[in-house]
Amino acid sequence: MIHGMGGTRDSRGEAPALIAGGAASEDARLRQSRRSLETLMAAVKDLSLARRQEDIIEIVRHAARRLNGADGATFILRDAEQCFYADEDAIEPLWKGKRFPLAACISGWCMLNREAAVIEDIYRDARIPHQAYRPTFVQSLVMVPIRKEAPIGAIGNYWARRRMPSQEEVELIQHLADATSLAFENVQVYAELENRVRDRTARLEAMNRELEAFSQTVSHDLRGPLGVITLYGDLLADKTDDRLTADDRGAIGAMQASARRMEELIVDLLRLSKVSHEELEPERIDLGALAREILAGFAAASPGRRHRFVIEEGLEAWGDYGFLKTALENLLSNAWKYSGKRPEAVIELGRVIDGEGRIAFRVRDNGIGFPAEEAGRLFEPFQRLSSAQEFPGTGIGLATVARILERHGGRIWAESRPGAGSDFFFRLPEPV
Repeated sequence: MIHGMGGTRDSRGEAPALIAGGAASEDARLRQSRRSLETLMAAVKDLSLARRQEDIIEIVRHAARRLNGADGATFILRDAEQCFYADEDAIEPLWKGKRFPLAACISGWCMLNREAAVIEDIYRDARIPHQAYRPTFVQSLVMVPIRKEAPIGAIGNYWARRRMPSQEEVELIQHLADATSLAFENVQVYAELENRVRDRTARLEAMNRELEAFSQTVSHDLRGPLGVITLYGDLLADKTDDRLTADDRGAIGAMQASARRMEELIVDLLRLSKVSHEELEPERIDLGALAREILAGFAAASPGRRHRFVIEEGLEAWGDYGFLKTALENLLSNAWKYSGKRPEAVIELGRVIDGEGRIAFRVRDNGIGFPAEEAGRLFEPFQRLSSAQEFPGTGIGLATVARILERHGGRIWAESRPGAGSDFFFRLPEPV
């Protein structure tokens, strides 16, 4: 060290006190920069989650002041040709709730010129309406527009002492303004989506009411006359009068068969509409026990038919009991029907691991099968791969199954080839 009249200095001729002061000042600046960055990151995160304009304003007014350690901050929105000072966070009141013409305030200048205003001394800047500022503490400021193209507002920082805002401070508050712009766009998008959801929900509710009314009409107004046709058909068929020829009896038989088919079609349509609008009541279901009960009913109705049923033990599912019973009845009925020409019907129900590595249920039969390329059509209403004369049915059963599984968050698909039986796979949510 060198000692002399000028005080203690180091070998470079610098005063240690000045070096220490400079280091402390640099440390303080770094701490403030770190705090500012943390404030900005937290504000950006909060803004990304904001869903209302009020939330955006609340987030920004506090973050804007903390960001640069300012004595005050304001949030301004453009309202046609006026600046609306929507909110503020400051050591003393500013202009919250007031409106000024765009041409009469610095926030308006920012929006009109689409650039930041950085002012060291407000009383030496011609853009500032001095009279509006005299009752306030403001000496220096920085104001930035929210969105450079077609600005929608502005954010301002104010200081009670005269100072020149740094480039870093200007950039920080501009980053906040840019994040605010995105937040406003998000709020608008979410508002539009919510309106669409409300409109669509209202339309769906109206459609459900119409569907329910239609179902009631089908159930009562159409099935009533159908019952009369069936009744008179039965009465005619029971007559032993010689005036009824073989052709007459054949016509009566065809009429009765058509009436029965129409009755089945109406029942299936009502069941399909029910699936679309009734609430689910999920519970744990023993799928194996349910399948045994359904298949036992089929076997009892055809006592002379040979069959073999293979049901895996411990088959549990999670879903609405009534709907899943309907789905399983349709799948097993399908298997029973299309294996009807085999010497022995073989129907299996078990679990497999599907192509996605998840557990699925499989209904397998040894029936007539179908071309693999036709599998997708099976689950569409009124689509049949065989004639109604050969295998009776309405073509709605599998569509109902698909709708039930979709309502449960599951899915169904099929694999087969002609003459080799069919595999129907379906997936349901895991039991809870």
